[in-house]
This record gives sequence, structure tokens and C-alpha cells, in this order.
Amino acid sequence: MSYSLLQRLLITLPIVQGPMTGADSPALAAAVSAAGGLGMLGCGMRSPAAMAEAAAAVRQLTDRPFGMNLFVQATPTPDAATVQAALQRLAPLYAELGLTPEVPAQWCEDFGAQLDALVALRPAVASFTFGILTAAQVARLQAVGSLVVGTATTVAEAQAWAAVGADAVCASGMEAGGHRGTFLGDFRSSLVGTLALVPQCVDALDIPVIAAGGIMDGRGIAAAQALGAQAVQMGTAFLTCPESSISPAYRQALVQAKDTDTRLTRIFSGRPARGIVNPMMQAMAADEANVPAYPVQNALTGALRRAAAAQGRSSHLSLWAGQGVAAVRPQPAAQLVAALAEEWRAACRQLSAATAH
Repeated sequence: MSYSLLQRLLITLPIVQGPMTGADSPALAAAVSAAGGLGMLGCGMRSPAAMAEAAAAVRQLTDRPFGMNLFVQATPTPDAATVQAALQRLAPLYAELGLTPEVPAQWCEDFGAQLDALVALRPAVASFTFGILTAAQVARLQAVGSLVVGTATTVAEAQAWAAVGADAVCASGMEAGGHRGTFLGDFRSSLVGTLALVPQCVDALDIPVIAAGGIMDGRGIAAAQALGAQAVQMGTAFLTCPESSISPAYRQALVQAKDTDTRLTRIFSGRPARGIVNPMMQAMAADEANVPAYPVQNALTGALRRAAAAQGRSSHLSLWAGQGVAAVRPQPAAQLVAALAEEWRAACRQLSAATAH
């Protein structure tokens, strides 16, 4: 039987705020942690210095536990022809914003340097996606007191994380917004729904499972626990909180979205990710199979997306969102956590009453 994740983390609610790289903020993480959940910083695209700055900002706002997330990846060395072909595909979209695409100064942050920074910062939770750590890397984080959580989109990935000594696994169903964390096998065969993935991971592991994907209210939290999860990770639900760092155009798109508006796409970053369909996604659909893999495409579209945000144009933004997006509730994070807690307790009481008859 796995240990109690909440007791280990000294948190009172089974709510983990999704680490949304580029959309979260220290204010959001601190608000969720202070309200009894676990706030997270998405650090996949933060430099070591920016990681330290963000962690310090959270610690200034609360003394409660929080977590930090990294992308497990190697720095790529794409050939010039691949890069030029990608730039040519993007040129018309850049032109619409009055820009010319250029090769960026770097493709991504150095993972080794980020990991060193993470060890030095000692967050309560160190979580990872896109790949898997070695057992030695896991042990290094555990030695400084960080609980290691790996992202899995299949049972095999969950077992792989358990095998290297992870303390818990986040089982990410295909309903989840943003990038898929798949690292074993083809991503299409890894599109397992949350309802199917979570209990299978629970049965296969002796460590706690955190459920993610499509969970937007207290009923979803209770349902995940009924499947054996000890906590849930919620990203999309927190995107419309004023503490998130998303642009006004992105915020408006989330509020207006319907349940059928999201799709998986590679066109923005080169890695399958779920977001709201928009003109850029539609314009590049035919080239989806040809864009370079993450992080090259992600870096090549970075300036485009920043310009679109500055111009208030959602047409060129990566509007990451899960299938529960139509249920977003724009309100301060503390209020949202309080509402989720109330709904969760009410759902637990209802389930308990139903099983008593």
C-alpha cells in the first residue's frame, strides 16, 4: 500500500495546480499553496537564474510547500536545411504580424544546468515531463528533501518512473491541456483517457498516483479518488485566475471556448499538445507532419507568439487548454481552491450516502 501523499507534503487538499510553463506565475503558485493545495512553477523554459528568482518570489509570499517542474530533454542540433524549411513555412504567418522569422539565439535551456538549480532550490516537489530521469538523478533530488513526481501517459511509463525510484506518478489522460508527456512509444497509442489510465496505474504501482486531464471541479476530484488517485493535478482550471500570466487574448479565448473546441497539434512546438483551434492551427494543418520536433519548432514560433500576444491577436497564439475548458471559472486562485474544496467534500458526502443504501 502506498504512503499518504498529502501527509508527506503536509497539505490539506488533494489539489495540485498544473505547472503551466509560460502561463503560471509565483503569485499563482503561492496562492494555491497558501489555500491548502500544492502550487507549482512550470520551469521548462526558465533559465537557472529565473528558476531561482521565481522560487524566491513564492517563498516571499508563503511558507507553504510548493513544487517546480522541468522538461527532460537534450539540447538539439538541427541541420540548417531543416531550420530553413521551417522558417519558410512560418514566414507568411510572421508577415501577417509585420515580422520576419529569424533563427533564435538558443533552442532551449540546458537541462543539466536546470537540474543543478532545482537541486539547489530544494522545492517540496520536483516534477518532470517529456522524458525520464535516471535513478541517480532521482536519488540526488530525494537527498535534498524533494519528492520526485514523474509524468506518465501510459501504464508502461508509470512503471518506468517507479523503477527509477520516483515518489509518485502523475497519470496524464488525453483530455489534459498543453503538451503530452509521452516518452515511450508512439504518442497516438498513448492517448489513454484519464478514467481508463488512473485505475490501471494505481493497480500497477506501489507509489501514489496523481490524476490529471479534464478535471475541473470537486466532482472530478472525488471521481479521481474513487479510481484510486490520492490527488489531482489541474491546469486549465487555473488558467483564468487573475494570478496566471497569460495574455488578455488568451484569457478571452478560454472564457469563450466550448467543450468541442480543443485539438491535439504539433504545429506550434513540434510536440503534440492540446489547445483551442485557431487560424494558425488551421493554416498549418497540412504541414503538421513536417515541422521539426520540440524544442526546435517551439523556439522558431516563440517570437511569433510573443508578438501576437502583444498585439492582442489570439489567431497566432498557442491556446493550450484541456477538454474541460468550457468549465473555467475566472476568479482569484484562493477562491477557486475554496470552491473546489467545498465541491469535493459535498461530492464525497454524496458518494458516501449513495453507497450506504
